[in-house]
Amino acid sequence: MSDEDDVDDIDAEQDEVEREEDEKELEDWEDYRKEAEEVSEEWLPTPLTEVMMKEGLSLLCKVGSGLAHAYIKLEIKDRDLTDITLLRSYIHLRYVDISENHITDISPLNSLTHLLWLKADGNQLRSARINELPYLQIASFSYNQIIDTEGIFHPRLGSLDLKGVWNRIRQVTGLDPGRLSSLHTLELRGNQLETTTGINLPKLKNLYLVAHWALRWHRDGSTAVASKAQPTASAPRAQNLLKKVEGLENLSNLTTLHLRDNQIETLDGFSKEMKSLQYLNLRSNMIADLAELAKLRDLPKLRALVLLDNPCADETDYRQEALVQMAHLERLDKEFYEDEDRAEAEEIRQRLKEEQEQELDPDQDMEPYLPPD
Repeated sequence: MSDEDDVDDIDAEQDEVEREEDEKELEDWEDYRKEAEEVSEEWLPTPLTEVMMKEGLSLLCKVGSGLAHAYIKLEIKDRDLTDITLLRSYIHLRYVDISENHITDISPLNSLTHLLWLKADGNQLRSARINELPYLQIASFSYNQIIDTEGIFHPRLGSLDLKGVWNRIRQVTGLDPGRLSSLHTLELRGNQLETTTGINLPKLKNLYLVAHWALRWHRDGSTAVASKAQPTASAPRAQNLLKKVEGLENLSNLTTLHLRDNQIETLDGFSKEMKSLQYLNLRSNMIADLAELAKLRDLPKLRALVLLDNPCADETDYRQEALVQMAHLERLDKEFYEDEDRAEAEEIRQRLKEEQEQELDPDQDMEPYLPPD
C-alpha cells in the first residue's frame, strides 16, 4: 500500500471518527447536563445489590482450570449507584460497565484481577487510581471530576479515556512509560490542560488534547459558540488551555495528534524524532504567521494538516506556502493538493534555493575580471 493510500485511509477514518465523536458527545453532554439540572440535593446512598448483579450479569464462560463457569460481563449503567463494594466478590469479571451512576470510590475493582475492559463514565470520581490490573486493556473515565492522572499503571492498558467536561486535569503526571508500556491511545479532550509535558509514552500512537466541542467559547469568553448545544450555567467552563507544544518531541510512534480549539500561537515543539506523525489537527488555534509552518518540515511522514480557523489561514498564499514548506504534504484542511499545485510549489522552492545561494556567494554570476593588456 502506498503512502497516498495510507493518508486516504487516515483522512477518511479521522473525518468519520470526528463525526461519530461529535454525535456521541452531543448525546452524552445532553444526558449529563439534564441530570445535573434535575438534581439539586445529594444522592441517596444506593449500594449495589445481588438483585442488580443478577440483572446485569451475562456471558457465561469457563474460568480457572476450565472445570468451573462464571459470568464475566457486567452492565449496571444508570442505576443511581453510590457503592459498588459487592464487586469484590465477583473476581472473574472481565468486562464491567458502571457508567452514569454516582460512584466516588472504585477501590472494589482492585479485586478484579482478570478485568480486560472498564467503562466508568459519568460518575463522581475524582481519581482513576486503582491497583495494577495485569490484563486491563481499555479503560474509560470520561465525564467525571478527575483532577489528576496519578495511580494509573496497567501493563497491558492500550486505550485510556479521561475526557471532560467535568474532569479538570491541568497537567499530566504519574504516567510512567515503564508501567504503561502498551498505551497507544490517550484521550484528554475537554480538561483544563495548561501544558503537554508529562506525556512521555513511547508507544503512544493517538493523542487527543482537543478542547471540548460543547464548550467552545469566543476569545473574549463572552458567548458559547458550539453549533449543536449551548452550555448552561450548571456546566463548568472546561477546556484545554494549551499555548504551545512541549515535551512531545520523543514520541516516535505518534501517528495522530489532535490539538484543536486550544490557544497555540507557534509551532515550536515538533522534531524529526516524531517520525511517525501523519495527521496533525491544529484547527481553531491562534497561529498567525505563515513562517511557523517551516517548523513542521522535519516531520517526514506528515501527510494531513488541519489549520482551519487560525489567523494564518486567511492569508492569500496560505495553501501554497504550506506546500512550499512541506513538500510531502498531501492534504491541507479538507482539500488534497493537485499535481499542478506541487509543480508550482517546486518552482518556488527552486527559486528560493537559487536566491539563497546567490546571497551566500554574490560574486558567482559576475563576469571574471580581465586585467588590461
